[in-house]
Amino acid sequence: MSVKLVYFAWVRERIGKPEEEIDLPASVITVRDLLNHLKDLGEEYENALQFPEVIRVAINQEHAEHDELIAGAREIGIFPPMTGG
Repeated sequence: MSVKLVYFAWVRERIGKPEEEIDLPASVITVRDLLNHLKDLGEEYENALQFPEVIRVAINQEHAEHDELIAGAREIGIFPPMTGG
């Protein structure tokens, strides 16, 4: 499955690109699977996603929990945690 990934804030800075189109292996079924898969793509991904439990994700511009399925996703946004202010 091919999906567009869009990175925001310091996730984008650490990975070094604003977005990319990626082919996902069949084993990537949930948001959690996706984050774990991305961590294996290189040092910059490992650095950006070293604490995946705090990363926020949106599937087709709607907030998604880490156990949600990504089937049918056209775009997945990956965000750092929001801070109050």
